[in-house]
Amino acid sequence: MNGIFRRLATCAALLILAAPALADDATHIGVHSCAGDNCHGAVKPLATSHVPQDEYLTWSQKDKHAQAYAVLTSDRSQRIAKNLGLVDAEHAPLCLDCHADNVPPERRGPQFQLSDGVGCEACHGGAGVSPKGGGWLGTHLSNVGHQRDIEAGLYATDDPRQRAARCLGCHVGDDKRFVAHKIMGAGHPAMPFELDTYTAKEPAHFIVNASYIERKGKPNDMQIWAVGQALDVKLRMDLILDPNHAPKGLNPELSLFDCQSCHHSISYLQWRPRTTTNLDPGRVKLYDATAVMLLIAAGHVAPDSGKALLDHMLALQAATGESWEAVKREASAVHDLANALIPALAGHDWNKDDAISLGHGVVVSALDGNDLDYSGAQQQVMALTSIVAAMKQLEFVDDKQLAGLDQALDGLRAAIADDQKYNPDAYVVALKAFNAKLPL
Repeated sequence: MNGIFRRLATCAALLILAAPALADDATHIGVHSCAGDNCHGAVKPLATSHVPQDEYLTWSQKDKHAQAYAVLTSDRSQRIAKNLGLVDAEHAPLCLDCHADNVPPERRGPQFQLSDGVGCEACHGGAGVSPKGGGWLGTHLSNVGHQRDIEAGLYATDDPRQRAARCLGCHVGDDKRFVAHKIMGAGHPAMPFELDTYTAKEPAHFIVNASYIERKGKPNDMQIWAVGQALDVKLRMDLILDPNHAPKGLNPELSLFDCQSCHHSISYLQWRPRTTTNLDPGRVKLYDATAVMLLIAAGHVAPDSGKALLDHMLALQAATGESWEAVKREASAVHDLANALIPALAGHDWNKDDAISLGHGVVVSALDGNDLDYSGAQQQVMALTSIVAAMKQLEFVDDKQLAGLDQALDGLRAAIADDQKYNPDAYVVALKAFNAKLPL
């Protein structure tokens, strides 16, 4: 049997087509259960389909998530594991919790394979049955609508808040997963992230067309960017507040700080005063590149909250030279402010004026010297990429303007291509070139 019939036969024991229930502890049936040629493994969609149906092919052939487990078998990963005192990387929960869909063995269906890496259900939730009943695969196959799928346990990745929480759990960290400085010291790369840009780079395996908008609403790249920044800041404060990350003796958890405070070329004088830190030369600063972007976003929807956020961010940076108790006090305040901004940012109607103002705001903030460190430049370029994407999607610019903006973005990306060769002066030149292309 092919397609839908083969899948139905294979998964019959896992399906319940009725009672919706949040299947957060559901069975994970594996990516191959989604790969039928009449489902998400088709080369082209059926005439009646409202999705491309090549989602499995996009994931397996183009998405780095599909290679996340395989990376653990590389020589570099084995070296990192050895440095950490692990037997190997591909069996260590420390690695598997982000590099695979590492659900407990009792929740793995017949076609589930850990070696599939970060597959469908790592993001969309377990599709099979759960002890609570339900299971979203049944409603999904019966095509009763996206909302019914969510009610049955499908994770709502179309909601920027839900998507941010899911992605940032690995790409920043949570109470279960965290790339500590020890892991980076062993050889793991740094973890820069921005929700909207990484969604596009993944690459996204969905197409925003009339059918998508009818089922899920029209996405807005500025909204996704802004919500992602707020969730990022909130999670970073959670990590600071986690007792496991409190300083041990004289050693703080350095992954909470900005890598480029120490790890940059010393042949070029990079330090400059910043109004968003007020720190003296030689001070290691907490990572704040996303917080600076959040300040710009907050200025459009909740200026008073933005002002309070800046005050507490300044106090938080200063507190690292006082005591960890002071750090926790200010981190808690920043956490609450970022959390309160999330619904405001998600509910804001991001329009053309916002796009233009945000674009100039990001550029001006950098040109004023507020964050020309490498980590800041990374977040600025990703922010401007999202803003341009919104301009394109919402038709705020014509083809000629878009071509100029895309060319200027290429110049910005080239300026931050190598953290060890990063030159703030060259980056400023690229920023000014981009600014000249922005609509007024």
